[in-house]
Amino acid sequence: MSVFLVLEESGGHIKRSSWEALAAAHRLAPVQEITAVVVGAQTEALAQEAAAKPVAKVIRVEHPLLASYTADGFSLALHQLLQNQNAAKWVVLPHTYQVRDYAPALACRMGQVLIGDVTGIDDGPVFQRQLMQGKLQGTYRHSGNGPCFVSVQAGAFRAEPIEAPQQTPAPIELFSPNLASAQIRTRPGEPFRESAQTVDLGSAQRIVSVGRGIKEAENLRLVEDLAAALGAELAASRPICDNGWLPLERQVGSSGHTVTPRLYLAVGISGAIQHLVGMKGSQCIVAINKDPDAPIFEVADYGIVGDLFEVVPALTEAVKAAK
Repeated sequence: MSVFLVLEESGGHIKRSSWEALAAAHRLAPVQEITAVVVGAQTEALAQEAAAKPVAKVIRVEHPLLASYTADGFSLALHQLLQNQNAAKWVVLPHTYQVRDYAPALACRMGQVLIGDVTGIDDGPVFQRQLMQGKLQGTYRHSGNGPCFVSVQAGAFRAEPIEAPQQTPAPIELFSPNLASAQIRTRPGEPFRESAQTVDLGSAQRIVSVGRGIKEAENLRLVEDLAAALGAELAASRPICDNGWLPLERQVGSSGHTVTPRLYLAVGISGAIQHLVGMKGSQCIVAINKDPDAPIFEVADYGIVGDLFEVVPALTEAVKAAK
């Protein structure tokens, strides 16, 4: 098997970011060469969940000392697995807080490299990463002999194409690493919790996003009405959140969320590179801006050159009428 995909769980289920990483793995190898890996003390349910996806095999890495996450435990267990299998050309992971903690140690333990926070994969394969908050894009090619570790930025790859279950579940194997409590130098504390959020932009299928073209906070009602009519989530570019007009949890861009909805409607957003890197993977992008030379039109599938204060109310009424 040339690709090992390490999945991450939360609340007893595999995270969506792991399925996005699976979509990235499909860019590296066919289904027949992808092995999914779940790690923990009791992994039966997680393995069955993974086996329903387009993978060739699922390996349960199981040990009592893996009941709670520790960087030592995970890096040691996965190191032993990869040495035992001796077949991985690529090791793909979601770029989460947990992966950022243990993946560098795992790659170092194996004397290999980690290409982190990957946003795209071209033929070669050539991996893309954003630099300087999206102002530059770096490209990387692996030339070593051992497995190359690749972590995938959330939202950079679409999980939908691989979400349909397979007709025949993949076979499941058990691997029991040799771990001792003395090897676990840290003791797990309370799980890291991000600030409570009322919206999950990463999984939204329709997003209406607003930029500084809205001029004043009082004018946000226009885009709120459009979002409500479309059944969409409301998002914003950085200036809107910096001004406190919308909470930071609704910011899209290099310093906010990376999103890949089916519809992304950009209202009054000029299209600075810091914003584009967070939404250019959307399936359909519609831009409304009075400046015909605005950079947002370079990535838009449909562009409306006009005054948003005229276009948005008319569009809202049209959507309501269509319903």
